[in-house]
Amino acid sequence: MTFFRPCIDLHEGHVKQIVGGTLTDPLDRVAGEDDLVVNFVSERSAAWYAEKYQSDSLQGGHVIQLGPGNEDAAISALSAFPGGLQVGGGVTQDNAAQWLDRGASHVIVTSCLFDGAGHFLEHKLIELEREISASRLVIDLSCKRTKRGWVVAKDRWQTLTDLPVNHETLDRLAGHCNEFLIHAADVEGLCQGVDVELIDLLGAWGKIPMTYAGGVASMDDVRLVSEVSDHKVDVTVGSSLDLFGGDGVAYRELVDWNQSRKVN
Repeated sequence: MTFFRPCIDLHEGHVKQIVGGTLTDPLDRVAGEDDLVVNFVSERSAAWYAEKYQSDSLQGGHVIQLGPGNEDAAISALSAFPGGLQVGGGVTQDNAAQWLDRGASHVIVTSCLFDGAGHFLEHKLIELEREISASRLVIDLSCKRTKRGWVVAKDRWQTLTDLPVNHETLDRLAGHCNEFLIHAADVEGLCQGVDVELIDLLGAWGKIPMTYAGGVASMDDVRLVSEVSDHKVDVTVGSSLDLFGGDGVAYRELVDWNQSRKVN
């Protein structure tokens, strides 16, 4: 059954909604240039959103730290909803257990599983699994479309890796984690519709929980994710959500959507 999973995206300590493909490392920018496209900056704290999700029984949402300067905000969100949120962004083998101790239900990892050139390091995944167990681990397979299909992108979706997103990869990794999180980075933050082909690929596999993010513009897109994935893939909603300044999807509709699925 497809459920709505909430999110808290953090950038420079604030809850923001950003067009994913525009997020670059500050060290890579030329002085005076900034291509970052920000759809929304909240006046409310990360903890406020966490408390709201808790009050509406929205389990399994993710807190993503988009770059440095977000640790305090992330900790405040986890403290406000202990055991109810996953955390990602800068998570490594060295700090994964600490994030769980801070109240995260799971840690979400991508970049620490690759070397600087983007080569997948399976031994790093196995070491992390031994450290915290697969039951507390979410692998982020956020990806970009290429001529050879979807490819995992690391470092805030800027660096393509050598790991494709296909059924073979999902089978290879599924035994080492509890869930997958997949942002369609090409459509993330654009509110112009979801990547139907990617959702179809994920739903056709559908062996462990997965959450799709990217491009949701309306409740029709939420329903589309459910239908195309054969109700096997959960969905998160960002820039189009009224909680984040959008006008495409009402938060209350999503809460009601989840409640109706729990009843059924």
